[in-house]
Amino acid sequence: MNHTPTPRAALPWEELRTRLDQSPAFNAMRGTPYYRHARYEQFSPQEYARRHTALRAKMQELELDCVIAGGGPSHWSFGGGMLWLSGHWEWHALANYVVFPREGEPTLIYSMGGTHIEAVRRETAGALSDVRPSRSGKFAEVMVERLRELGLERGRIGLMEIDPRHGDYMPVNQYNVLREQLPEAELVFTRRLMHELLSVHSEEELDCIRHAGKLCTRAMEAIAERVRPGVAEYELRAAAGAAILEGNGDIDFLIIGSTPMADPAMVFGNPRPSSRRLESGDIILMELAAGYRGYSAQIGQPICLGEPPAQVRRFWDEIAEPGYTKMVAEIGPGRPVEALRTAGEFFRQNGVQSRPIHVHGIDFVSDGPHVYADHIDVEPYEAVMKPGMVIMAEPNPITADGTLGMFVGHTFIVTENGRECVDTWPLELTIVKA
Repeated sequence: MNHTPTPRAALPWEELRTRLDQSPAFNAMRGTPYYRHARYEQFSPQEYARRHTALRAKMQELELDCVIAGGGPSHWSFGGGMLWLSGHWEWHALANYVVFPREGEPTLIYSMGGTHIEAVRRETAGALSDVRPSRSGKFAEVMVERLRELGLERGRIGLMEIDPRHGDYMPVNQYNVLREQLPEAELVFTRRLMHELLSVHSEEELDCIRHAGKLCTRAMEAIAERVRPGVAEYELRAAAGAAILEGNGDIDFLIIGSTPMADPAMVFGNPRPSSRRLESGDIILMELAAGYRGYSAQIGQPICLGEPPAQVRRFWDEIAEPGYTKMVAEIGPGRPVEALRTAGEFFRQNGVQSRPIHVHGIDFVSDGPHVYADHIDVEPYEAVMKPGMVIMAEPNPITADGTLGMFVGHTFIVTENGRECVDTWPLELTIVKA
């Protein structure tokens, strides 16, 4: 068998175009005309300069020569620092990575080569110019090559979390390669660095959250239009997902469930929408999260299939709606996050209970500050609400006997003068005729 070796470096286009059936040549391609007609929305150069300046200031404070920012498709990552620095949202791998030096150009290490990476180069052209393949998952080997190019073999290298909620960093095989091939480098596990940089959003970021809010409204409309006897919960999920995707968004999560209002057995929507088919007299509970260019908004509110029984109507009118309204009234600049917790005491004071979580912030996805029924969990820089912060008010009151809950949640931007809800879904008990 004849074998024509191909160097790891990309071949000139005139040579590559006739050797596309050779894996080494195909996977190392760069500078082709492929996807030149594709169009991607880009953040401005000023926005990326702002991000670089903010991150480098933090690196200076922490005495880091470089950071490695990971991010993937999981809810708690949703792209993370990798997306923030590159504009790329990843679904092919646990994580992709950006090598970001304090001095020098950033590099995105993408999971795949070939035509896939050429598309990603088009997608990320507004953020960076150096996008390299992982060579079948050898992410850390490519990181080492880039760090050596930067002269940082002995540098202090910060590793950001891939999943900050659970404290997960890069996989151990990648970490071991860094340790073995850069024995004189100092590897530092940073903590919640990305969240601090995203606690207050820029105007360009807020515009993405506003668009995600519109997608939330469309998803609610799609569910309401689909609700009728015989429709399965998973079909409601499909309707909501299609509405988000048709608006050029990404699905973060779609939590949807149903239960009979006359004999309820559900306090929160189903994280795994089932094949149960709706019946007249059901109530549908949901929490939805739509993403747009990496930034997400969330929404949820009950929908009744048919007229609700008196006790369900009362629970909305006397508990769910007024408790939610009381909480939202505390969102605003200069207001302490603790005031949101105090507002949530409404439920116990009125003889009902709730899910523990009442409010949380959003950076890319759910994050601090967190407000629970009995305490708050906040970083010092977010204990008082500031313009540009994003707050998800989501009380989920539950009947005293623990059989029925009503999730009520909408996403708010804290403004200079108050708050802005990013969706237009009406605050009312939605009733669909059976």
